[in-house]
Amino acid sequence: MLDPADLFRLEADVRPSSWLPRIGFSGQATPRPAEEPAATTMIVALEGFLDAGQTQRILVDHLLSDDVTVVASFDVDQLLDYRGRRPAMVFEETRYAAYQDPSLVLHRLRDRDGQPYLLLHGPEPDYQWERFIEAVRQLADRLGVTLVVQAHGIPMAVPHTRPVGMTTHTTNERLVGDLKPVFGKVQVPASVAALLELRFGEAGRDAVGFSVHVPHYLAQAEFHDAALTALNAIVDVSGLNLPNDDLVTAAGENRAAITAEMGENPEVAEAVGALERQYDRFVEGAGKNLLGTETSPLPSADELGAEFEDFLRTVADEGEQEGPTDGGPLPR
Repeated sequence: MLDPADLFRLEADVRPSSWLPRIGFSGQATPRPAEEPAATTMIVALEGFLDAGQTQRILVDHLLSDDVTVVASFDVDQLLDYRGRRPAMVFEETRYAAYQDPSLVLHRLRDRDGQPYLLLHGPEPDYQWERFIEAVRQLADRLGVTLVVQAHGIPMAVPHTRPVGMTTHTTNERLVGDLKPVFGKVQVPASVAALLELRFGEAGRDAVGFSVHVPHYLAQAEFHDAALTALNAIVDVSGLNLPNDDLVTAAGENRAAITAEMGENPEVAEAVGALERQYDRFVEGAGKNLLGTETSPLPSADELGAEFEDFLRTVADEGEQEGPTDGGPLPR
């Protein structure tokens, strides 16, 4: 394996102070002044894999609204397939005027108590997964990280009118208490974030992830309740005091927009009602599967998708007409 350290460049060295003594001119040891405390939590948010309800994107946008420091940047030329995900360029009249080059960056932020934490954000690498993960491990060692956490949305046959659930996965079950698995043993497509969690676990490191359950009819839209659920889960497991006021407001407005559209479409309301009944049976112990794959009176995902296609397009069109807001009607 090529040297993983060649994949990134340190932009700012924020290693925690060791509080080692130093020798002053008097020859006596004096305390070393306090430097930055360790950012012990790293949130990993890599774009390009499954993210129903744009859960991860909304969460990242919310966190990056505060002041940030770039700690390290990765060499995306070594990691990305540009032809698979072509970056955007700006053409202006007679010339190419700008190129929106992708970036994979490790940010340093602070919570409301001033405690620092890290956010690794950018496109998921197409190449050199193991080398990239080793580079992240080296950065974690250098910066004093003790917990890696991730969150994203997955589509489920659940209604938006019920509490948002999630599937928790971790290398150390003591981090999350009593787990109640929704799935048994299943085979799923790999992602860099999932492989990172696996490799960190094999090395005896703490990592935890939250797959938030998003109504599959909202999988391509924004669903702020899922992002809020992810944020609260990260707060619970990390102890960080992350701001949530703006996200709470956006989730309420987002929820109201969905409800308003449902009120104008009886077919949509009927389909959601079927999901509500299935969800309630599941919670009461009579139901078997929130994926909606068993034989039941419920419409299939394809049938629901057909019913909701016009619904989502209507919501998206209204959002474009009114302009973007923090929590307005659902865009695509």
